[in-house]
Amino acid sequence: MASLVVANWKMNPKTANEAKKIFAGTVAGSKKIKRAQIIICPPSAFLGLFAGKAKKVKLGAQNCHWEEKGAFTGEVSLAQIKDIGCRFVLIGHSERRKLFGETDEMINKKVLAALNFGLTPILCLGETAEEKEEGRTFQVLKDQLEKGLNGVIKKMADKIILAYEPVWAIGTGKVCETCQAEEVNIFLKKAINEKYGRTIANAMPILYGGSVKSDNVLSFIKEAKMSGVLVGGASLDPKEFIKIAQQIDF
Repeated sequence: MASLVVANWKMNPKTANEAKKIFAGTVAGSKKIKRAQIIICPPSAFLGLFAGKAKKVKLGAQNCHWEEKGAFTGEVSLAQIKDIGCRFVLIGHSERRKLFGETDEMINKKVLAALNFGLTPILCLGETAEEKEEGRTFQVLKDQLEKGLNGVIKKMADKIILAYEPVWAIGTGKVCETCQAEEVNIFLKKAINEKYGRTIANAMPILYGGSVKSDNVLSFIKEAKMSGVLVGGASLDPKEFIKIAQQIDF
């Protein structure tokens, strides 16, 4: 299975011109990539700039609402992001959970809606520093996984991507130890196996995210056996982002 390299630009950059430069640089660099799949998730305001602009680089949204349309000021629907060319959508990122109060129930609605619209949800999971110190990492992940996938039937489960992002490692420069990432990978695979069976558990991609850079990414693929990475700040630098992709392009 080729590695997935997902760029989460978050609420960056400031202008459309800057966004075009980052996108163009990433697309140009992607020509060096043979197998790894690159997915870019820019802010929704910039999605229209990149629709249909590159075949090799796929487009994803950072967020969505579970309703197809309606009186939801400020939201973006799955119908809208699909129509503009997105095939992936980030759901349940820790910043959405913490800063915008998204609950597991809301996240679950988004996952189900994305699957029904034919989009691939990238379901983000992760524990806070406090939860880690209290030894609750696996309980938190179990709860987030079970609640996030509530109602997802077996024939839909093979469309899902999981992303483990320890909250304490996001944007902090603190990198999760490879051994912990591997333990989480094994734990999530086991949980998926119990819920959907071995075939789906073996096939479901699990990404790592949290201060990913070109000098540490390889360990998460070779040692922790992750299926790819979800990249935040480093994805805004096309050269560094492509270096990350090159490291795991096998």
